[in-house]
Amino acid sequence: MKKIHRSSLALMCCCCLFCLTVLGQLTADAAKPRSSDMIGNVNASFDVDKMGDMSGFDPSNPVVPTGDTIKIGIVLPFTGPAAVVGDSYYLYLQWAAHDFNKRGGILVDGKKKLIEVIKGDHMSRLDTCKKVSERLALQDKVHILVGGDSTPNMKVLQDTADKYKIIAVNIGALSDDIMSAETFNRYSFQTVYDTSQIGRSLAYYYGQIRKKEKKFYILCQDYSYGHSVAEAFKSGLKEYYPSAEIVGEDYHKLFLTDFAPYLTKIKTSKAEVIVTGDWIPDLSNLVKQTRQYGITIPIAGKDMDNPPMLLDLGVDFSKNMVSLGDYNGTNPVFKTAQQKKYHDLWHNLWKTKWTKPPYNSKLYIYGEQITGRTVMPIYWLMSVIERAGSTDPEKIIKVWENDRFRTLSGKILTMRSCDHKVIQDMAVIELVPPDQQKVSYNIPPYHWFKECSFTGPVSVIPQAKILPWMDQKLERCRGKNGWGK
Repeated sequence: MKKIHRSSLALMCCCCLFCLTVLGQLTADAAKPRSSDMIGNVNASFDVDKMGDMSGFDPSNPVVPTGDTIKIGIVLPFTGPAAVVGDSYYLYLQWAAHDFNKRGGILVDGKKKLIEVIKGDHMSRLDTCKKVSERLALQDKVHILVGGDSTPNMKVLQDTADKYKIIAVNIGALSDDIMSAETFNRYSFQTVYDTSQIGRSLAYYYGQIRKKEKKFYILCQDYSYGHSVAEAFKSGLKEYYPSAEIVGEDYHKLFLTDFAPYLTKIKTSKAEVIVTGDWIPDLSNLVKQTRQYGITIPIAGKDMDNPPMLLDLGVDFSKNMVSLGDYNGTNPVFKTAQQKKYHDLWHNLWKTKWTKPPYNSKLYIYGEQITGRTVMPIYWLMSVIERAGSTDPEKIIKVWENDRFRTLSGKILTMRSCDHKVIQDMAVIELVPPDQQKVSYNIPPYHWFKECSFTGPVSVIPQAKILPWMDQKLERCRGKNGWGK
C-alpha cells in the first residue's frame, strides 16, 4: 500500500474537520425552533374537492337529521339583542354539518353517522346558559358543546363538559383566562385567538412591519376585556416598538352613544393612530363619530372589516382603518383553484339561496371574512372526530392535542397540548377604497365592495411572535415554553 503524503493527510484532516463543523452547524440549525415546524407535520387539511353537494344549503331552512347521530349542541343567544351572534355561528356550524352529511356522515365507532346540530338559546342570561347546557348534556345527550359569545357563558360550557365528560369547543370567547389554572379542564378546547394576541399583533405590525406612526391613543371598553387588550398592546410596544409613545389612554362604558368627550382629547393629543378593542355597536359608533368629528387618522382594532358597518360609513369614512384578522395569508386572497372554488360556492349560494333575513345580510356575503375564525375551526373539529373514529372524548382528546390542521388559506392551526389553545399566524389588514382592493381581490370585478373601503394590503404576523398566553400555574403547562414544549 502506498504511503499517504503528509500534505495529503493534512488536507484530508482539514476536509474532515470542515465537514464535521458544517454537519454540526446544520444539526444545530435544525434543532432551532421555527414557527413552521415547531410541533410537527400537518395531520390533516381542508379540501374543497371533498365537499358534499352544497347546492341546496339554506341556513334559514336547514335539513337536520335525528336519531342515532353525532349530536352537537350550540349554546348561544338566539333571541334578544345579541341574536345575531347565535344566528351567525349557527350558519357556520350548519354549513360544515350539511357538507359532511352530504358526504354520508362520519364513521364513528364502526358506524357512519350524520351530524345533528341542536340549538341551546341562553338568551344572553348566565342562569339560562347553565340550564340549557345541562339540558343538552342530560336530555339531548350531545357529544359536543359549542359556544363562545362571552367568557362567563363559555366557562359554564366548560364546567358542564367537565361534569359530564363531553367535549366543549370555544369558537368565539377571547379572554386570556378561559384556559387558566382555575378554569381549564382537559375536555375543553379553544379554537379562537385570545385577548393578548389582539394587542400584541397590532404592536408587532406597527413596530416591525409598518414602522411609521409612533404616537398611539388607546380607547377601549371599560371592562376586563378592554383593559386586557390595552395592556397587551402596551406590552407589545415595549417589546416590538420601544420608541413608540402612548399619548392617551381612556376607557368608556359599554353601549356608549356619545364619544365626543374622548374625541376632543384625541384631537388635542396629536395621536397618529387610535387603538381599540371595541366590538359592535360601540365600534361602529366610535368610527362614525370619529370621522364626523374630522379625525381622519387610522383606527386599528379587531373586526374593523365588518361589511354592514363599513357600508354604512361609505368609502371615505371607512378608509384608513386597520383590522386584525385570522383568515388571511399573504395577498392575493385567491391563489389556488380551491380558494376560488370555495369563494364562488359560498358567494353564489348567498346570492341565490339565502334570500331571507338574517342571512341575506351582507355580513355573510363573503365566506373568506368569516371562514378563518369559525368555519375552518369547525372543520378542524369534524376532522378530529373523523380521525378519532369515535365520539369518545378520550379518543378525541388524544387526536386533538398537538394536532396540526391546514386551512383553506394555507394557514396551519396547532392545538397546544398543555392548555388546549390554538397557535396560529394572525393578519393585519389595511382597508382601502375599491380601486385599490385588487391587491387582495384578484378576480373580477377586482374589488370586494364598490360602496365602501375593504380589504387591501395584508401583513402576516408570525405565530412565533404572538403565541397565546399560557398560565404557568396550570400544572400541565408548568415549565413549558409558549409552544407547550
